[in-house]
Amino acid sequence: MKYFAIALVVFVASFATPSSARQIGAFKDWSAHSEGKGEAQTCWMYSEPVKDEGKYTKRGRIYMLITHRPGEKVSNQVQFTAGYTFKQGSAVQVVIGEKTFELFTNRDTAWARSTEDDRNIVAAMRAGASMIVTGISSRGTKTKDTYSLSGVTAAHNAIGKTCGVS
Repeated sequence: MKYFAIALVVFVASFATPSSARQIGAFKDWSAHSEGKGEAQTCWMYSEPVKDEGKYTKRGRIYMLITHRPGEKVSNQVQFTAGYTFKQGSAVQVVIGEKTFELFTNRDTAWARSTEDDRNIVAAMRAGASMIVTGISSRGTKTKDTYSLSGVTAAHNAIGKTCGVS
């Protein structure tokens, strides 16, 4: 629980104060950013889906995020935000090529269960061409979001270099 709460606070703070954040670069379908210095530095990359499917009438912003916080010894933290509240106790399925991963949910976000899962998801993203993220809303609506992975490796390299994470 603490794992995703910290990242959520960092992410919200980063987007709530865009003047203090800087864009490292845009890499095809992914964007890389950083904020802060030294122990307080955070680097992240994100993208929105190229296709979102489901029988819903209203949905908020949808995105996938990878974060490095070297001062906290956090790297490659994966977060998916659905644009709706997930069904309580549900899981999100992420499919990249032949690999499938399961994320746990809390409110409108989904997280990898371990740092090892984070690393494996990021490695699969770097090697893949597309990623499909499937979830279920609190109203029982199934959604399927397709992300292009074009630019993932360059964006990941950029945030790694900026935050000193290899």
